[in-house]
Amino acid sequence: MKAELVMIGTELLLGQTVDTNAAFLAQQLAALGIDLYYKSTVGDNWIRILEVMTQALSRSDLVIASGGLGPTLDDLTREAVSAVANRPLELNNEAMEMIEAYFRKANRTMSENNRRQAYFPSGAQIIANHWGTAPGMIVTIQDKAIIALPGVPRELQGMFAAHVAPYLSQRITAKKTLVSRTLKFTGIGESQLAELVHDELVNQSNPTIAPYASLGEVKLRLTAKADSLEQALELIRPVEKRLIERLTPYYYGADQETLESAVGSILRKRRETLAVAESCTGGLIASRITDVSGSSDYFECGYTTYSNRAKTELLGVDPDLIERFGAVSSEVAAALAEGARARSGADWSLAVTGIAGPAGGTKEKPVGLVHMAVASKGNTKARQFYFNGTRTEIKYLTSQAALNLLRQEIMQSEQFQD
Repeated sequence: MKAELVMIGTELLLGQTVDTNAAFLAQQLAALGIDLYYKSTVGDNWIRILEVMTQALSRSDLVIASGGLGPTLDDLTREAVSAVANRPLELNNEAMEMIEAYFRKANRTMSENNRRQAYFPSGAQIIANHWGTAPGMIVTIQDKAIIALPGVPRELQGMFAAHVAPYLSQRITAKKTLVSRTLKFTGIGESQLAELVHDELVNQSNPTIAPYASLGEVKLRLTAKADSLEQALELIRPVEKRLIERLTPYYYGADQETLESAVGSILRKRRETLAVAESCTGGLIASRITDVSGSSDYFECGYTTYSNRAKTELLGVDPDLIERFGAVSSEVAAALAEGARARSGADWSLAVTGIAGPAGGTKEKPVGLVHMAVASKGNTKARQFYFNGTRTEIKYLTSQAALNLLRQEIMQSEQFQD
């Protein structure tokens, strides 16, 4: 079965609303083993909605629409489906009773325009909405189907789980399960990663391998289709193993794991603690670390030493060192890391200092220059980086590179036991 999504609403095109419904529906269809090949977004315009739906129905077996089922004049999904299916709109008593019951339960007075929400194409199967006023519908056209759901995420998700998923499960003749696993890498660019696994990408079949990049990391999504979850995972495991072995220096986790949780897992396993000293990131690294539940097991403290005076007074950085090399230097980064470790008593410390911009850069030290250091017992390592982007992006990229540097240093330390 081939599916297509039609997301309706001018607010989506204007960027005023983030389309979380499409992501949810895509995930649910994948779990049901239904192939999703197209997704369209269209504004609240009857002609354009009709055009998009007509095209969708011409190339897909299943069309799921989100939005446009409200009570106002710009809610036009019912009219568009009526035209596509060539079935007149008529008052649906079942839908009317649902809407009236909702208002009675909420102890609210129903407006006259809410009656519009009870008009559906002749023969439509009504989808109950226990979370709002807009019922949905299923309209079958020969061997194809259009499913229309409201755009409010809570309503759409509840209706899909309660009514749409069971309906689709019954329609699927050759049931397959689609399973995805996402491998995460940092410290490497998308093109370089793709080059290192070129043969795997060229020879992929089932599972498929899709590389895609986000800020500060690259991901490989492995997707397998099989008769069951376990069979799909059996197809994924050998490919996953080969990819991780080839990309070990850059691999930090999979699926929902974050870089900060990966670092935390290593520290907890070693029963070691961490302190951080931040200048240009202004506490972002400490914030990411403490976003992980249970981080108090290993996170000792964080110092946000933005000014030179703070660097000196809080962490004991020699003023002469700042005078000679500048606050943004490997020497000062190392001193910050050593100071944070000495003052906190932590096993490991991580420090960053840089120029996040857009102001403050010079020819010798441009915006995006960052120095960072990791200190442990008897050892301090400092590195220099250059990042491009906005101030917010440079701060995030700095935190990402710093956490990865810490991860690599811990993994490479002589004391690490696998």
